Amino acid sequence: MAQTEPAAIAALPWHSEATAATARARSPGRLGLSGRLFLLTVAFVVLAEILIYIPAVATYRLSRLSDRVAAARVAALVLNAAPEGRVPEETARRLLMGVGARAIAVRVGETWRYLTDGPVPSVVAETVDLRERRLTGSVSGAFRTLFLHTDAPIRAIGPGQDGFDAVEVLLDEAPLQAALADFSLRLLTACLIIAALAAGLVFFVLQRAIVRPVVRLARDIAVFADDPERTDLVARRSARSDEIGQAENALARMQVALGGELRQRRRLAELGLSVSKINHELRNLLTTAQLLGDRLESVSDPLVQRVAPRLVETLDRAIRFCEATLAYGRATEPNPQRRMVALGPLLEELTDLADLMPAARIRVETRAAPDLEIDVDPEQLLRALTNLVRNAVQAHAAARTEDGRVLIEGVRSGASGGGAVTILVTDNGPGVPDRAKANLFAAFQGSTRAGGTGLGLAIASELVRLNGGTLCLDETAGGARFRIVIPDRAAGVKAA
Repeated sequence: MAQTEPAAIAALPWHSEATAATARARSPGRLGLSGRLFLLTVAFVVLAEILIYIPAVATYRLSRLSDRVAAARVAALVLNAAPEGRVPEETARRLLMGVGARAIAVRVGETWRYLTDGPVPSVVAETVDLRERRLTGSVSGAFRTLFLHTDAPIRAIGPGQDGFDAVEVLLDEAPLQAALADFSLRLLTACLIIAALAAGLVFFVLQRAIVRPVVRLARDIAVFADDPERTDLVARRSARSDEIGQAENALARMQVALGGELRQRRRLAELGLSVSKINHELRNLLTTAQLLGDRLESVSDPLVQRVAPRLVETLDRAIRFCEATLAYGRATEPNPQRRMVALGPLLEELTDLADLMPAARIRVETRAAPDLEIDVDPEQLLRALTNLVRNAVQAHAAARTEDGRVLIEGVRSGASGGGAVTILVTDNGPGVPDRAKANLFAAFQGSTRAGGTGLGLAIASELVRLNGGTLCLDETAGGARFRIVIPDRAAGVKAA
């Protein structure tokens, strides 16, 4: 059984999918999370740098044009102060060279005055009005100047100052293009350096803070999926308080819980196989004991006559239980055969359980009205009560209680056929330890004494639940008191 269990786990759908996902993640041809993060970081940083680069180039071009217009204003003062607006040719040449322009025009009212050193071109490559700056026009003009060279000049218009209203300048595009290309190259180099540093820093921080924990978490999940029962592969608890830390702690808790559950199920499967073999042999032994019990009924001794029927009936129940276990292949209880039976005689069969501990002074007493009937499978109820009383007797013996007492009493609430019967099993022993109350009715977890398995209370709870009832532990000042409540079935259910 132990050898086939890993194969059974590997055949589970979730296990197969997890293993396939792990294989895909480990394949060398696939881009991992780190690679994707690096590419995304570079892409977003480059996009940010482009958004910075484009307006910076346009702004630089406008700044250069503004400088030329400002220089033209100085020259315009000379032109405005000249008699009759006439400037000597040598002076005009020097002014135009200082501004770096082909021509300068000054508007005073409705009159235009020109400063030129030759014929004025009739066609311009572009007109830039610095009084109205528009981003789209500035950007398109900057890249036109940077990549498209023409012989036509650029016309720049700027606001005037004292003595004139506006200034126009005709500028050669070649010097502006050279300056713009130099600035663009320096800006582009700086942007690339900043982008590389920013991308590397962001990638390093995200790699340490997010990617590595996520990769470690994915690896722990994949390893756990490959072998969920190994305890040495449990993920480490994280001290982080963010979502990644919560996921790591949740995974660690899940691995501990699920790994323990799988190991317990494997042990239970092995135990089930052993129990089936034991039941098979035990049934043969009980059959022989049953034959001997039948012969005891013919003995005339009064004590034998009193004990023999109970012995035979007990052996019959044990044989039926073994047969049911073998038939189902596991310890699953059959559906109850409920009927109205007298409760008093059932309780009387439990009084002999005090003889389990002959060295201890323990009394088992019963209390029930002679006409009290309960709607239950009598065999299953007797088995449940036997487990409860046996636990109480063993607790008395382990604690060496003086004058130990176990009281079993039954009472009815409501009319017969529409009410419920309550059975109380009370003892004056040491009580149930607090550590056992959380898993009191869980198999292998709710044992109330050292060396116990906890199966007795788990079986009792299952039997009571099959009969439509509930089993619980009452809070008491001393000792322990278990409460069984079996409601009557409705008339329609009984008829069915």
